[in-house]
Amino acid sequence: MMALFIVLWLMSADKEVQEAISAYFNNPAGPGKLTGTAAAGLGNALEVPKEDMNKLADKIQQALLKVPNFRNLQDHVEITITSDGLRIELLETDAGMFFESGKPLPTESGSELLARLAGELGKLPNSLLIEGHTDSKPFSKDDGYSNWELSADRANSARKLMQANGVRPEQVGQVRGFADRQLRHPEDPAAASNRRISVIVQYLPPAGETKPAADGKPAGEAKPAGETKPAGAAKPAGQAKPPTKPPPKPAR
Repeated sequence: MMALFIVLWLMSADKEVQEAISAYFNNPAGPGKLTGTAAAGLGNALEVPKEDMNKLADKIQQALLKVPNFRNLQDHVEITITSDGLRIELLETDAGMFFESGKPLPTESGSELLARLAGELGKLPNSLLIEGHTDSKPFSKDDGYSNWELSADRANSARKLMQANGVRPEQVGQVRGFADRQLRHPEDPAAASNRRISVIVQYLPPAGETKPAADGKPAGEAKPAGETKPAGAAKPAGQAKPPTKPPPKPAR
C-alpha cells in the first residue's frame, strides 16, 4: 500500500519535483536542491544555492516576459551569474529608460519591471544586494548633489519599490551607491549603459555555515567567555574619590 501511495503521489507531482527525485536516485550525492516548501522558492519552491542559479535565471527571464512591452526593454536587461551571485542589471539609455534623467524616480517601465522582479525574488530565501551606478558626466547643479547621491538614491528607490511588491524587508542585505567608480564601459565613461541598477541574488551559504554580517563577522558570533567591554578604567579597591571642592576656609 505504501508503494502504491508513493507511485500515485509521484504521478500527481509536477515536473520539477519529478525531475528532482529522479536526479536524486540517479546521483544521490549530486547537487540537486529542489524542495516542496512554498515559501522558499519560485513556483514550487526552488531554493537557489550556487548550482541552481541557471534555473533561477531562466525563471526570471520567463517572468519578465510578462511585463508590458518587455520585448522593447529586453536588450537593456542583462542577467549573469557571477562570483557574488545572480546579477540582474537594468541598463539605461540616453533617454532614460528605467529612471528619469538625472533623477532618482523610476519611469513607468522601470517601475513595472522592478515590481515584476520583486514578485519573483520575494519568494526566495536568498538575500539581495541592490546597487546604483552612474556615468561620469558631472552635475551642473551647485547644491552639492552629485553622482554619489544619485546612485545611492536610485538604489534606495529600487529597494522601496521592490519591498512594496514582494521583497521582504529583511531580505535586502545592502543598498549601495557607487557613482562612476565601477563603470561598465571604462573606455567610454559617458556611455548611457554605465548608468544602471544592479540587483544581486546572493548564494545561499552551505548548510551549517553562518552568513557573515555587515562587519565581516558571522552573525551572532559570541565573545570569548569572560570578555567584557570596559565601561571605563577601573579604580583599585579602597581608593577614595578625590574631593571635588576645596575644604571651606575657617571662619575668622
